Amino acid sequence: MKKYNDVLFYKIVRPIITVIFKIFFTPKIYGKENINKSGKVILAGNHTSNLDCLLLISTTKRSIHFLAKKELWKGFKKVIFSNLGLIPVDRKNKDHKALTDAIEYLNNDKLIGIFPEGTTEKEGVMLPFKMGVIKMANVTKSPIIPFAITGKYRLFSRDLKIVFGKPLYVDSNNFEEEKHRLEKCIQNLIRGD
Repeated sequence: MKKYNDVLFYKIVRPIITVIFKIFFTPKIYGKENINKSGKVILAGNHTSNLDCLLLISTTKRSIHFLAKKELWKGFKKVIFSNLGLIPVDRKNKDHKALTDAIEYLNNDKLIGIFPEGTTEKEGVMLPFKMGVIKMANVTKSPIIPFAITGKYRLFSRDLKIVFGKPLYVDSNNFEEEKHRLEKCIQNLIRGD
């Protein structure tokens, strides 16, 4: 079993991040009661900015284990990111290790955070999702809590918003169909449907 090194980080840094976001970005948060207080869960949503991870951290008291590009693990940053409970992903190749690690975290009742687009959106248009989120949900029977981030990260903004939807379960072996179902759900949350 993996050693989860994120507890100290979350105890010290999460309250600071939460206060900064509440004061300077004033995000509106809806549906956070949909995030299970314990057990395996996957948070999956659109990726609008590099600040999205910090926004998510400020919405729940649970530790979130994000899948993040492996390029972040260079130099001194390697020490930091290795102790945050993050999972490095090689975005240029099919990264079976990242998927295996995420599955292990879920099987140990952890919460995974993932942006299935694999990168930040260009010009506010949601990109097609990668298949990893569906595979890990299927293998571990984990609920996916879809979320949508809208608005801009501007100081004292009034339009930054994150909405968490109801849990989705992968109930078919047609992964392509399940991926489109998740995409549609998040698009509906973005539109406010």
